Amino acid sequence: MERYYQPEIETASREQIKAWQDERLVKQVRNVWENVPYYRRKMEEKGVTPDDIQSIDDLHKLPFITKADLREAYPYGLMARPLKDCVRIQSTSGTTGKRVVAFYTQHDIDLWEDCCARAIMAAGGTDEDVCQVSYGYGLFTGGPGLNGGSHKVGCLTIPTSSGNTERQIMFIRDLSATILCCTPSYAAYIGETMKEMGLTPDQIPLKAGIFGAEAWSEEMRQDIQNTLGIKAYDIYGLTELSGPGVSFECSAQTGMHINEDHFIAEIIDPETGEVLPEGSQGELVFTSITKEAFPLLRYRTRDICTLTREPCPCGRTHVKMTKPQGRTDDMLIIRGVNVFPSQIETVLLNHGYPANYQIIVDRVKNTDTLDVQVEMTPEMFTDNMGEIAKRQKELVDGLRSMLGLAAKVTLVAPKTIVRSEGKAVRVIDKRKI
Repeated sequence: MERYYQPEIETASREQIKAWQDERLVKQVRNVWENVPYYRRKMEEKGVTPDDIQSIDDLHKLPFITKADLREAYPYGLMARPLKDCVRIQSTSGTTGKRVVAFYTQHDIDLWEDCCARAIMAAGGTDEDVCQVSYGYGLFTGGPGLNGGSHKVGCLTIPTSSGNTERQIMFIRDLSATILCCTPSYAAYIGETMKEMGLTPDQIPLKAGIFGAEAWSEEMRQDIQNTLGIKAYDIYGLTELSGPGVSFECSAQTGMHINEDHFIAEIIDPETGEVLPEGSQGELVFTSITKEAFPLLRYRTRDICTLTREPCPCGRTHVKMTKPQGRTDDMLIIRGVNVFPSQIETVLLNHGYPANYQIIVDRVKNTDTLDVQVEMTPEMFTDNMGEIAKRQKELVDGLRSMLGLAAKVTLVAPKTIVRSEGKAVRVIDKRKI
């Protein structure tokens, strides 16, 4: 039986959802016009006033906000509430330029935790579950978001944060954790470590995992599910909007339901900014309509995906987004070919390799080079150079078929590539572009 945290919202009619969005958008546009000078300037530059926005049908008239705007307005330029009304900041885990700093009122935190609670219950969580939160705590939104959502559901919450994998496994076993929340790459590492310890899936008490904060493929999902004996659910979010819980998977696992009572989603052409018809693949844009302290209108996520309103067997009526198929900003252009790391991961997993790899791009004599370093499993590991060469050629052929260009593949010994407890560093681009 499907469980809901807020059934009257999660299964609301399309008419009700649109009515909420219309009312909240109009109010939010007026709010930022009156309280955020940065927004007002952007709207004036586009010749738009709050009177021009009467419903979500007028959303396309508003200017976009990008990460460049967040850096320019850093730290307080996009706040819509005085500092004395704010109770928390969170920040991105990015390493380039100014970090994004987002602000929250207590009301913002309550709504964010509600969104995460919806995700936990969609994964089968109840107040009888033990939820181990192995996302990083601190400025990163993963730990605090799922921690709060777990409390709202009434789970016994184990706030382990990331790292110290042996202790993670000890708590999972000793405290009979039933739900694991962390990045997919860390879940894969925990599963790999348990396997090395001789643990089989039926000896692991976990039943579900909620994994997000980085891209992961369907093949990686199956690998994690088989190793840990769980059902693995995707969750999506951005610090700029609140954190994890902007959207989440249900039992159908055919996309992530967007919490449309809080966020309006659009798909645009990344080149022209034009809104695309439903079912088109393009760049995901979000407008937060209930956020008080740090409301973003038409924020360009750079994630490439598709929206669908096909009825869902779970009974939820909120629009679904596909797993992001790549990003407009981490797409690599190699010798004129668009390459997404997720394409490379799919080839590796299809050939039975774990999701531990690194993509190294360089430029030698004005020509781009693509080197994929791939970790072997202990079962594959051999000092037979002929066998390794054969395996490398299989991957080279698989990558050429997927990408349409030649890559160098280097197979390395197990546990050679540094494990990440946060977001995995998949791409090293050494080109001076």
